[in-house]
Amino acid sequence: MELLGITTLALMVCVTCLVFLSVWKKNHKRRRLPPGPTPLPIIGNLMQLNLKDIPASLSKLAKQYGPVCTVYFGSQPAVVLHGYEAVKEALIDQGDEFLGRGIIPIIDDTQGGYAQPFDPTFILSCAPCNVICSILFNDRFHYDNETFLSLMNLLNANFRQISSPWIQIYNLWPQIIKHLPGEHRAFSKRLKDSRSFILEKVKEHQKSPNLNNPQDYIDCFLSKMEQEKQNPDSEFHLENLINSGSNLFAAGTETTTSTLRYGLLLLMKHPEVQAKVHEEIDRVIGRSQRPCMQDKMKLPYTEAVLHEIQRYIALLPSNLPHATVRDTKFREYIIPKGTTVLPLLSSVLHDCKEFPNPEKFDPGHFLDKDGSFRKTEYFVPFSIGKRACAGESLARMELFLFFTTILQHFVLKPLKEPKDLETKPISVGLFNLPPPFKLCLIPR
Repeated sequence: MELLGITTLALMVCVTCLVFLSVWKKNHKRRRLPPGPTPLPIIGNLMQLNLKDIPASLSKLAKQYGPVCTVYFGSQPAVVLHGYEAVKEALIDQGDEFLGRGIIPIIDDTQGGYAQPFDPTFILSCAPCNVICSILFNDRFHYDNETFLSLMNLLNANFRQISSPWIQIYNLWPQIIKHLPGEHRAFSKRLKDSRSFILEKVKEHQKSPNLNNPQDYIDCFLSKMEQEKQNPDSEFHLENLINSGSNLFAAGTETTTSTLRYGLLLLMKHPEVQAKVHEEIDRVIGRSQRPCMQDKMKLPYTEAVLHEIQRYIALLPSNLPHATVRDTKFREYIIPKGTTVLPLLSSVLHDCKEFPNPEKFDPGHFLDKDGSFRKTEYFVPFSIGKRACAGESLARMELFLFFTTILQHFVLKPLKEPKDLETKPISVGLFNLPPPFKLCLIPR
């Protein structure tokens, strides 16, 4: 009887696989989705994906199946756009059709010492976080404030974890994994705690409303809530305020922090670049005057270095997922409404036609033959189109001011020889995260 049961189970599995493949082939043909590897039942194309470096796997598949191809994450198809032409055609030329927001289940489910070696992660996180605090609720924290430290720990932990293989698995099968133990539960708990922090700040504002003379984001949102309280379809409600506030913290703090950390690491790896930045800052600004945004146009090499850092690291390699808002004809394919679309930013930022030797860190990618700063449409670290990063202007300003201020006052000294520094990301998922490192800041 036991042998019979095993045989029956095996037959059921085989029949299920055959039915799935038959249905998939019919649906794939009917949908006219782009080509791609044949998915397996339940797991989709998991066997073709390296969960430690999904963007590289997608790029490899795009080279095999074309710049517009389909990959199945679990049972859900996602259309991958590889290279500048495909990304631009979708996000700019047909921007209205690709305007939908794709799903990241782990987030969506929850939201319903002086001259001594140190890890710069914390101190580099504090400043951008306080900028967001000022915008959101018109307040700043001392760096030893317990509430502030708790918030920083929440943000740092979740930013690191969101690119882990386990979270990638969660995003493939959220309906199954959410019921199992695992690190996704800690991620969700931290996300809820950060939302609770925002809620407390909202309650403080509600106790002493300042709707006619708003001082911050929460004031402005509450004012809009009051204006539209009779509108049942209004997007201005408490839940949306908490979600948007939480997203501001996550997106506005850790992305800038990681870019700065990666930048410091790359300048230690390339001391000749650091020396040129020092020379230009000394010549244009000096050491007694604070850098300001007006200095930006006078520092072409420094600006090129900042752009090259962002190009080289491709912080958000696969972009945040988009989705089609209607059945969309794209090139010779039909992409059904609601299909996830992944415009690979790394394929644009590392395009060898625009950036010779794209795997090499070279500020010359953004300089012309006269040494002037060179703009290029291929510089897309904030994405492009109608879902480009809303905080791009703020992020650019923060990166320039923080970066130039640090380099104005300090020499970055690594704890090992520059050639021995490892710059490959420790985690490649939603974000490319820099490896941990320590450095000495030597006063100039």
